[in-house]
Amino acid sequence: MDKMFCYQCQETAKNEGCKVMGVCGKTADVANLQDLLIFMCKGLSHYTLPLRKFGIELPEVNRFIVDSLFMTITNANFDRKRFVTRVRLAYELREAAKEQLLKAGGSPDDITFDGALWQGQTEEEMDAKAVSVGVLATQDVDVRSLRELTIYGLKGMAAYLEHAYNMGYEDNAIYAFMQKALVMTTDDTLSADELTALVLETGEYGVQAMALLDKAHNETYGSPEITEVNIGVRNNPGILVSGHDLKDLEELLQQTEGTGVDVYTHSEMLPANSYPFFKKYSHFVGNYGSSWWHQVEDFENFNGVVLFTTNCIVPPRRNATYADRVYTTGASGFDGFKHIENRKDGQPKDFSALIEHAKKCAPPKEMETGTIIGGFAHNQVLALADKIIEAIKSGAIRKFVVMSGCDGRMNSRSYYTEFAQKLPKDVISF
Repeated sequence: MDKMFCYQCQETAKNEGCKVMGVCGKTADVANLQDLLIFMCKGLSHYTLPLRKFGIELPEVNRFIVDSLFMTITNANFDRKRFVTRVRLAYELREAAKEQLLKAGGSPDDITFDGALWQGQTEEEMDAKAVSVGVLATQDVDVRSLRELTIYGLKGMAAYLEHAYNMGYEDNAIYAFMQKALVMTTDDTLSADELTALVLETGEYGVQAMALLDKAHNETYGSPEITEVNIGVRNNPGILVSGHDLKDLEELLQQTEGTGVDVYTHSEMLPANSYPFFKKYSHFVGNYGSSWWHQVEDFENFNGVVLFTTNCIVPPRRNATYADRVYTTGASGFDGFKHIENRKDGQPKDFSALIEHAKKCAPPKEMETGTIIGGFAHNQVLALADKIIEAIKSGAIRKFVVMSGCDGRMNSRSYYTEFAQKLPKDVISF
């Protein structure tokens, strides 16, 4: 029997599915517990849907489901203990929601989905249950594909929504849809056409979630502007920030100001350099290193502390010297990395341990010098609309090509770079 089954990312084994261990480094027991957490979120949603008919919204549950979905995306969290704790919390929230439904005059006894009823709380019970509730629990291949496509869309939405609510931006209508969609993936009466419609509706709400996050970023930190980003280093100890959570970066910059510790972005945090808000920090140096899959080498050379605010984590090699310098926070996690706890009572996260650790580290090793240009966000492009239109009319720009995705660590996955390099000079790629 296969130990696990996961096919949610582009690196999956043989382009079929990881069955023994994730190509990402995820172990079978963690993969199965992630399946169990999704199963519990579906069960919890079976109670929140009827509660909304009574006008009852559960903010704690909304955020729990978003965080839980986000924790299960590829390369975000590898920490078994966090998932065990999370499943137990799902159980507590589910039982509380069930009680609220009963008090409101609803009929919780009419709910028959197993995820709304299962009672196990020990790790042994979790492991035993987890192997039976994953992707392959749906027998029909077409139904399975449509259900999972919906789930992966919801996971992507969860990433946007977590960042947005960290900045105080939320939309209950999106939460309501997500929970409705989770319930619909448990409905065996739905046809392939109905599930296809659900997939398309998931896409529509995904755009709304992106718009909410865009609004949160722009209203909080200003619209990104064309910026030359430094890629060199200074002679101070540093903290390297990866992931996507700008609220974490804001609080870290505030707490490191005047400490003698510099802050750099890595990989997917690179766009932060183009937001006007962050440019006021003189110790915000620029970007260090390359893409997410080069982090093993980049983190060795950085010498300082690394903070993952979200994905993408690559498990360190056995001989890695940097593992004790890595911290996680938010949805991210890895067994052996130190974790910064969530905000409490509206207070900022406490990065003091991370900062004190960084002070004891050597400055980063210089890998390159100069600058790279970023900040071509939609508001910035619109600000240049007259010049762009003029270039099109003159023939200087012949065509626009939109590229969505990124290269990967396998040699066969350098196609985005190769494609961009081969485009003619009068073609603009995004």
